[in-house]
Amino acid sequence: MSETIAVIDYGMGNLHSVSKALEKVAGDQKIVVTGDPAAVVAADRVVFPGVGAIRDCIAVLRERELDQAILEVAASGRPLLGICVGMQAMMSHSEENEGVDCLGIFPGVVRRFPEQVDEFGNRLKVPHMGWNQVRQSSHPMWQNIPDHGRFYFVHSYHVTDLPEEQVAGGCEYGLHFAAAAARGNIFAVQFHPEKSAAHGLILLDNFLRWQPGAA
Repeated sequence: MSETIAVIDYGMGNLHSVSKALEKVAGDQKIVVTGDPAAVVAADRVVFPGVGAIRDCIAVLRERELDQAILEVAASGRPLLGICVGMQAMMSHSEENEGVDCLGIFPGVVRRFPEQVDEFGNRLKVPHMGWNQVRQSSHPMWQNIPDHGRFYFVHSYHVTDLPEEQVAGGCEYGLHFAAAAARGNIFAVQFHPEKSAAHGLILLDNFLRWQPGAA
């Protein structure tokens, strides 16, 4: 029996790009875009994409009871992938919008990039937008992707304060920040794999085949 992959629809993600990228690598797995908490909980694997303001994201998740569905999947052992604001929403707190408590799946805190300059004295623009290298920690989600591979980012806020063992990938933009987080059956990335060409598709393919806890 083929697996069902739920892409969470809470009205704010770039769902077309994410679902189309998944379809390219899915084989006989079924991609379902859904805002139904029951369908999310019933899926074999779940993708949680996100864009926009974290306050609105968390408010809609709670209003539609999708927050509880995400927490249930996180506790179930089934693979869960967070993308961009989806990753930030998995943290304990965000400083965006004067401070928002998030889902608390990870203990990290989300902070705005400070005003910075590079080694040549040029001001680093915020948002951090474009291609950047990601330094990998050991994790099956990086299979067949070279260390320091390039991925596409668009964000003004970054994840900090994660325990070292939960940082699955790091990136530099004036400062070092967590580009990927991992714990058990959960993997989350700040970049957009659906916009990251071949490396992004490989990562999505890895997610569709990842067996958390397997030897």
